[in-house]
Amino acid sequence: MIMVTVPSEYQVIIPKEIREHLNIKVRRRFQILYYGDRIEFIPPKNIRGMKGFLKGIDTKILREKEPPCTAETAASR
Repeated sequence: MIMVTVPSEYQVIIPKEIREHLNIKVRRRFQILYYGDRIEFIPPKNIRGMKGFLKGIDTKILREKEPPCTAETAASR
């Protein structure tokens, strides 16, 4: 496990080993999430890289049948 220290300016340096492994370059953007006692840096997804990721998904939507519309139900809508 790699440890880092938070300096007085609160700018934590990402260790070289991690930068190289994740191919992090200067000016790379991240979303920062925290929950509990964890902090996560998440790179945003490239929209072009998302093309086709839902290929083959079932797009049929099952809907409940609505009761027939009557004067009473129409007045309540």
